Formats: sequence, structure tokens, C-alpha cells
Amino acid sequence: MQPKNQNKFEILRMPPANTNSVLVACGGNAAIFDPWGRADDWGRVLNERGLTLREIYATHGHPDHISAAVDLAREHNVPWYMSPADNSLIGWGNELLDFFSIPHICAHSANPSPIMPGRRNVLDCIPMDVIAAPGHTPGGLCFYFPNEKILLTGDTVFHDGFGRYDFPGGNQQILFQSISNLYTLNLPADTYVVHGHGPDSTIAGLKESNPYFRAI
Repeated sequence: MQPKNQNKFEILRMPPANTNSVLVACGGNAAIFDPWGRADDWGRVLNERGLTLREIYATHGHPDHISAAVDLAREHNVPWYMSPADNSLIGWGNELLDFFSIPHICAHSANPSPIMPGRRNVLDCIPMDVIAAPGHTPGGLCFYFPNEKILLTGDTVFHDGFGRYDFPGGNQQILFQSISNLYTLNLPADTYVVHGHGPDSTIAGLKESNPYFRAI
């Protein structure tokens, strides 16, 4: 399954395969969502596609969603956006990066820009709704692109399950409320859903296959 607008949205499973990252392009400019992997691998992707990196976004602050963010932001002199509620997680879980032989994230050199729920334009040309979705982490976010009908959920909800809530700052009750809030948005049934890990789905597919995707 692939999103409908291939010219703007590309799901990338950067090596070593683990996290679903998304590359968004508008003209010759690009934004990266949840930049997993190594910054030099991302640099090659951008060069191959003839894109200039302008922005970076993170659904949350776990290392498997921001491992390349600090280096990319520094090397390309661009902002990377994350909820300030997750700033305390930067540098947490570096042992996961050890497992994948990826350099540690240095919290002292990280400087994410705050992002809050509401409407904004990615790359000044693509409308995006920033949706609060705490529970997996205190500052979890989802990103919805209404024109393309694409939803990025991070680790809030998966194809047939939900994200863990036993990490620092996680909360089961808050996570289930965030999932319920997503459900009650009543997004179009054919909205393409990109999860932080695992297979992609649609809103209709989630309602059919995920018993946790419901109103509470």
C-alpha cells in the first residue's frame, strides 16, 4: 500500500529497517517526518531526489523517531519540530541505538523547536493539522494532511494495536483517550494511515481490524 500522492509523500524505511519515516516534497524543498537512521543516509536520499531539506518533524521524542534529527538539523541549518513535553526524552533510550549501531543522540546538542496542536503549512505549501496524542509519550503528536487525506500516527496506534505506555512518561489511560480522540475526528474512511512501525492502513481498515480504535 502506498499513499495516493507519490509526488509529495514517500514512506521510507531507512536502514537499519525499523521505523516508518516520511519524506514530504513540495517543488524542490523537503520535510522529513520521524527521521530514523543516520543523517548521511538521509543526505544521499535528498541528493538522489534533488531536494533541499527545509524542515524536520517528530511525532515524539523516542530515539527511533529522532535518531537523525539532530545531525540533519545542524548540517542543513534547518529547524526540527517536536512537542516541548518530550524534550526530557532526548537522549533517553540510547541503548536502542547501540543495538542498531547508530550513534547516540546528544541531548546537550539538541535544540528542537516547539510545535503545538493546530493548523500549519509544511514547506509553506502543504496544509497540515497537528493533533495532540499523548500517552505513548507526554508530548505525542499525530499529523494529518487534509488535502491528501494522509494521517501519520507515530506510535499512538498501529494497524492492529497501540503503542507501549510503560516507557518514561507513558500513561495507558491517556493513550487510550488519544486513540479515542483520533477515532472521533471522523476522518474520511479512505484516509491513508502511516504508523510509526509496521504496515500502513486506512481509517476504514483500522475500524475493521483494530479493536482499540474506537470511542471511549
